[in-house]
Amino acid sequence: MSDELTSELSAELRELAAAGETPPSLSGAEIRGRAVRRRRHRRTAGAVVGASAAAALALVVALNLGGGTADRHPSPAGSPTGTPSIPATADATVNLSRRTVTVGGRELPVSSGTVETPTATGRMTVTAKVSTKMMPSDDVVAPGYDLKVSWFIELLSSDGRTNYIAALSYDEKAPGAYDRTSGWIGLRMSDAEWLYGQLAVGSVVDIEGTAPTAPTATPDLSTSSDALPAGGEATPAATAP
Repeated sequence: MSDELTSELSAELRELAAAGETPPSLSGAEIRGRAVRRRRHRRTAGAVVGASAAAALALVVALNLGGGTADRHPSPAGSPTGTPSIPATADATVNLSRRTVTVGGRELPVSSGTVETPTATGRMTVTAKVSTKMMPSDDVVAPGYDLKVSWFIELLSSDGRTNYIAALSYDEKAPGAYDRTSGWIGLRMSDAEWLYGQLAVGSVVDIEGTAPTAPTATPDLSTSSDALPAGGEATPAATAP
């Protein structure tokens, strides 16, 4: 008799004893047959359970692959984790303390506002460009004459302040040496032309530092021919009749 069958018979007898029943007067063959039938029943039940589990697993896999018709709820969107955009890198940086403007690794000398009319600092954006522009002399250096300014680049800050960069043609010795404008940024004619080609509308210009405080002289445009812009002209400012 196999160990499995012996175990089945022992379990049968223990169950009967635990229930307080008297073992039936069955022959050994009948007891063995009963045990065999019970073992087959258990195997059949196990096979059915296994098949049901396999079918359930197949259904779950099919639904996960999109083959089922059950409602599928999308996962909640994750919280944005991107870093806010940083300010644009300046295309040009004017250093008033050193009297320079740096663009693309090239450094050019500049002249800025006098002690009486200092140049404002901060970040500004190019809003317009004009190769020549007639400016009231009050906006350039001294009252009394309108001046034609070359390579004019208009600047605007986020708080509405305006300024400009242009050729300081009436005194090309000033850039890099001393300050003599009414607050705008002046360059030598050739440098102003080069810078004009480098900056486009929308370019960012940072103006930083503090200009030296030594007083500077104001040219007399009415008597000095050297005070006129190269190739330009000075005309008396319009006056009311």
